[in-house]
Amino acid sequence: MKEKENIKIIECPRDAMQGIKEFIPTVAKAEYINKLLEVGFDTIDFGSFVSPKAIPQMRDTADLLSLLKLEDTNSKLLAIVANLRGATDASSFEEIKYLGFPFSISEEFQQRNTGSSIEESLGRVEAIQEVCLKNNKEMVVYISMAFGNPYGELWHPDIALEWSEKLFDKLGIKIIALSDTIGVSNPENISAMFKAVSLEINSVEFGVHLHTVKEKALEKVEAAYQAGCRRFDGAIKGYGGCPMAKDNLTGNMPTEIMIDYFQEKGILSDLSLNKFSDSLLIAGNLFDTYH
Repeated sequence: MKEKENIKIIECPRDAMQGIKEFIPTVAKAEYINKLLEVGFDTIDFGSFVSPKAIPQMRDTADLLSLLKLEDTNSKLLAIVANLRGATDASSFEEIKYLGFPFSISEEFQQRNTGSSIEESLGRVEAIQEVCLKNNKEMVVYISMAFGNPYGELWHPDIALEWSEKLFDKLGIKIIALSDTIGVSNPENISAMFKAVSLEINSVEFGVHLHTVKEKALEKVEAAYQAGCRRFDGAIKGYGGCPMAKDNLTGNMPTEIMIDYFQEKGILSDLSLNKFSDSLLIAGNLFDTYH
């Protein structure tokens, strides 16, 4: 067996749940996330501090946090924020390690998702980064629509590279997730994009947050890994998608496909596969009930 690499898997129940219209009871969310905390994922993207009018499903994030069993887990918690107010609220919780901000290189999507322009969002990133530094948090910036957009706007890989450079050079952002918000990535552009940003900005930890149909998931994971990516976002069974992007949701990267791939290559990080199997069962029950 090969020596294990430092593969980071970020499990994203927040992304899986946020588009569901029927409200999932807080205790049901907590039961699911507590099981995920037993698996050994690097990070759990568990909730968001955003307007309840924008994402009603996430209105209970603070209450949810109080129900999570964090004593016996090494997994870190990540919460999504969209502005300074959300960042201030999230940073008041010692249990949260990462604040994530969706920074789109599509002007249309940035307005739909956070109600601000790209330039205005850069100012928000600066303000949120200051909050993080003052409160011992780390910021994760998601380059949304990194692989294209559905609005007919100009797109080129260099745009993602240019903004990544700005985020690092001007604001000191050290974790950036290249995000395929609508499932338009393919092995070729994933490989090209990841090699380009890694070569130009080697001080940043780049990851991928890929939405995909199940049939194309494996080839995307392999392309990212072969291009040097070691940080992968996913959601069990590919549940979820971004409700702000377009009407038809494209699911998340299925975590079980990533785990199977890394296990086959003999590079799986230290995860409890038994606990993961339990999580699959709970996920099936939860998302069959609320969908």
